[in-house]
Amino acid sequence: METLTFKLQEDNFEGPLDLLLYLVGKNKMNLYDINIMELIEQYTAAIQTMQADKLEVSSEFIDMAAHLVQMKSALLLPRSPEAERMKAELTGRLIEYSTCKQVAAELGSRARDLYTAVRQPQKPEGPAEYSRKQDPDRLVQAWFSLMGRSQRRKKPTQERFEPLVTAPFVSVASRVAHMLRGMLKGTLCRMGQLFSPQESRSTNVATFLALLELIRAGRVRLDETGTLTMDRARRPRNKQNQPTGKEAAADADHTAQ
Repeated sequence: METLTFKLQEDNFEGPLDLLLYLVGKNKMNLYDINIMELIEQYTAAIQTMQADKLEVSSEFIDMAAHLVQMKSALLLPRSPEAERMKAELTGRLIEYSTCKQVAAELGSRARDLYTAVRQPQKPEGPAEYSRKQDPDRLVQAWFSLMGRSQRRKKPTQERFEPLVTAPFVSVASRVAHMLRGMLKGTLCRMGQLFSPQESRSTNVATFLALLELIRAGRVRLDETGTLTMDRARRPRNKQNQPTGKEAAADADHTAQ
């Protein structure tokens, strides 16, 4: 093992792994077969040299020194699995750090080979003043259009959400009963009668979902012309074909009729 005969400066290394990698190269060790005991002695000697020269050693270098001392104690024990694990972990970290340094050096050399060219800003051609004539009404219209865009980009106020929050809740079951009641009375026979612009959006959505539910259950048929027909035949109610809550409510209305 070569004795340290040089002055170490902490600023010369980016961290404890950098110092360890430097010591591996200085002692001509194989990175995949490191003499851990020699490396630990070299590292602790380097830290002691820094402290003897009254240099301020950062905590990460001290932490690595304490970790290596712990590893050295474990290596002195016969057949210590913990020592082998710590040795393999340190070797892997050094190999990974060495690979990163090589990649960084390669990228740095490529960056130095790049050629950067700059030029002065190109001066605009023609006069800087706008000389075309425009209709004042079109300018005013363009101004209001821009103002409208800025208004649309503003955060919506609470008042805009109040109609959505205060809108009455319309259940799908109530619309199912409403549709079946209308078809039984004969006042509802076409799909166009289900939806109205005067109704709220929640009502129309609930009506549409109710129509899909009735078609799926086989209670209502809808042909290509938009005509609605009701299947008055009762389906057998067994374990595989129990009536839903909506259908039970509709059946109750049918019985009441």
